[in-house]
Amino acid sequence: MAHIDLGMDESLFPGIRGLMKFRPETAKPLNELAEVLLRAPNSLPAGERELIAAYVSRLNSCRFCGDSHSAFAAAQLDEGMALVEQVREDLDTAPVSEKLRALLRIAGATQQSGLKVTIDLVDAARAHGATDVEIHDTVLIAAAFCMFNRYVDGLGTLALDDPEGYGEAARRIVAHGYIGSV
Repeated sequence: MAHIDLGMDESLFPGIRGLMKFRPETAKPLNELAEVLLRAPNSLPAGERELIAAYVSRLNSCRFCGDSHSAFAAAQLDEGMALVEQVREDLDTAPVSEKLRALLRIAGATQQSGLKVTIDLVDAARAHGATDVEIHDTVLIAAAFCMFNRYVDGLGTLALDDPEGYGEAARRIVAHGYIGSV
């Protein structure tokens, strides 16, 4: 049970979904931010942006966001959950492009502290073809997910026990996005 009374059955609206139903006026800008960062037209595919969100959420030990965004990434990546799990297990050996690996390293540094994002990390990403917009968006996705993770965990929301339970949410997000999915 969440730390506050959300006025609903949390098992029907786990994690951030319950919080968004509880406060729709704050849900609107949060969903708009997620939509822009994770789904709007971008040179980084949506699945890779979701992978960045999942990676940061796992680093933050946020089970709900880590599992849900892993499912969202897997639903949009040709390699599916196998790739997501490889990235979570060992970024250095995961079969991703060097550009994505460099961006994930930037995301991981951002998760620790914005000051951990060094010019060396940025230069490495650029050397592998990352654009300034992709670097910007990676830092913003990582920073936003630190906030989302703390929101979800700080209010003690429910996370599903079975990560497979996020499949329906993944289908909804892929089909309708964040704005139309709450």
